Amino acid sequence: MELRQLEYLVAVAEEASFTRAAERVRISQSGVSAQIRQLERELGATLIDRSTRTATLTAAGRVALEYARATLASAAALRQTVSEVTGLIRGQLTVGMIVGCTVTPLFEALEAFHRAHPQVELTLLEDNSDRLVEGVRSAAIDLALIGTAEATPVGLNALTIVSERLVALVPPEHPLAARKKIGLADIAEHPVICMPEGTGIRTVFDRACANRRVQPTIALQASAATTIADLAIRGLGVAILSESMADEYEDRLTALRVSDVDVPALLALVWKPTQSPALARLVRYSRDAFAPVQGEITT
Repeated sequence: MELRQLEYLVAVAEEASFTRAAERVRISQSGVSAQIRQLERELGATLIDRSTRTATLTAAGRVALEYARATLASAAALRQTVSEVTGLIRGQLTVGMIVGCTVTPLFEALEAFHRAHPQVELTLLEDNSDRLVEGVRSAAIDLALIGTAEATPVGLNALTIVSERLVALVPPEHPLAARKKIGLADIAEHPVICMPEGTGIRTVFDRACANRRVQPTIALQASAATTIADLAIRGLGVAILSESMADEYEDRLTALRVSDVDVPALLALVWKPTQSPALARLVRYSRDAFAPVQGEITT
């Protein structure tokens, strides 16, 4: 009995076709058929019912399929473990990050990981935080940098990088600029410029407004903080950003703390609890890269 025979059995079972299974494992249909017949002879039982156009499992085949999958999973785990011990980590990792956000420590972590493990192919993609979280949950994304209102999204591991309050930004001549204290109701009297739904900052803002029964007018939306600030500078509305984002525009905009937004906006790395050796190493490099900035901007 060989692992490839078990792999072919799984392929035929999942594809319900010898032809499609052959395409999947990249050998000829006759080769797949011959190997499965050899497996059937060794086990002394018919595993695939070939009497119809659709390849279906027999009762023996269904039992064999369960053990085949478990055996292949064990073999893959063995290869990964040995590779980790010898330092030969291979494979592919997909990393997600928020649209319009340049986070240098993440890039430093990717650089350090690539230098240490060049055999691992890295893919980087941008999206909003909600879709990134769903991507991690579905295993389409291995590690993601997100903005969130929750310290740890359900079902995921998380490393909080930054926790900070929201602020409202207005030009010096704006009616709110002279106020020492403002609330959501004050902001709602003016057009609001904010990030789109699905981002951490917008989620915190929307939840706070819902809790206070305030209904602001979101006049303009943009994914990049620079765009939001620029629109506010031009007098098109009250910008809602985080404290660290606001610091870059202190010479052109007045930053006002919003007294009735108690929940901070978080920047966090998230990943599934089950980790491949490659992902475990990338998480380790990420922890090291973000360690100097963790808690720097915390309220």
